[in-house]
Amino acid sequence: MTERQLIQQILNTVDVEYNFENVDSDNSAYEIKAFQQKEDRRPLKNVNDELKKYFKEAGFNYTEHIGDDLDLKISK
Repeated sequence: MTERQLIQQILNTVDVEYNFENVDSDNSAYEIKAFQQKEDRRPLKNVNDELKKYFKEAGFNYTEHIGDDLDLKISK
């Protein structure tokens, strides 16, 4: 499984919609915009905490900006 596939699997497990906004040329860092589906009533902080947990377990570095959506920067 590639790193990108693992990232996609994590995002799908947490059940958020997402778009890869920027991927560097050697695929070592990813910028992703993640957002909740309209019917998802979980607090955004809880979603973010769950994402952090999975990315940490996978050995990824993770930073985020929380607004109406999550802007994620992920690297390994």
